[in-house]
Amino acid sequence: MKKYLAELIGTFVLVTFGCGTAVAVGCSSEMGSGYLLTALAFGLVIVAMAYSIGNISGCHINPAVSLAMLIRKQLSVKDFVGYVISQILGSALGCVVLGIVFGFDCGFGANQIQSGWTNGSVPGALLAEIILTFVFVLAIIGVTSKTENSAISGIVIGLTLTLVHILGIALTGTSVNPARSLMPAIFAGGTALAQLWIFIVGPLIGGALAAVVYTYLEQPADSAK
Repeated sequence: MKKYLAELIGTFVLVTFGCGTAVAVGCSSEMGSGYLLTALAFGLVIVAMAYSIGNISGCHINPAVSLAMLIRKQLSVKDFVGYVISQILGSALGCVVLGIVFGFDCGFGANQIQSGWTNGSVPGALLAEIILTFVFVLAIIGVTSKTENSAISGIVIGLTLTLVHILGIALTGTSVNPARSLMPAIFAGGTALAQLWIFIVGPLIGGALAAVVYTYLEQPADSAK
């Protein structure tokens, strides 16, 4: 239960501070500093949580990451289900806090296709989420696969999340995390809820691909033939 509580807390902090920053300063690419602050907020949350709950649950706080670890047999089916439920609950609690602080019409930092860049293209948004999540989860698997990286893994993962947000905000608002997208979309409703499937399917595909690709890459040369 401690692992699940840690995942709940981590996702709660991610939504509260990440989505909260998006609400507070705006994450439009036209707003410059607000765009970068939102990217940094999400990345810095990961750094903070990695070094606080990472030794308890691994600090997935993202169903796409948990799916990748399940595929790599580093997470049991039972824990996968427990992690995802905890992540969703943490996201919901974060949205409640945002609603109390900013009002329940604040938008909750929900993901939506940014029509100015993708021209409203659903395939383009889906592809963006797959690629962004693939890069993010690939970095997580790579940096955590060697114990000697443990001292810097949280920084690397946080900076990678910042990186994918810097590009992704202009495309989809950047999800790469179904739990981060699910509850804000439910609370916001409207277009965000209609497009929610993109921000669930895309990250899960991207996370699964990262797990499969990295597992292949790390095999000895003779085994990979």
